[in-house]
Amino acid sequence: MARELTIFDDPENVNKVLKAFFATLVVLLILDIFVTRHAHFPWEEALDFYPVYGFVSCVLLVFIARGLRALVMREEDYYD
Repeated sequence: MARELTIFDDPENVNKVLKAFFATLVVLLILDIFVTRHAHFPWEEALDFYPVYGFVSCVLLVFIARGLRALVMREEDYYD
């Protein structure tokens, strides 16, 4: 039985989506220069603070989750 192809099975379509994603990212980072901030702390005024903060937070969450995996992971035959 043949599997039905989807739009993302074609590498060219994947490349188009990635290019659109990165182009949008660059535009948003450039627009961040022109946004007026009402910051409570001095470091919030830094250029591209929020994108960098979000990226670093996401990476830290991934590493913390990988570390906690050893704590909660059970053996394959745990329920047998």
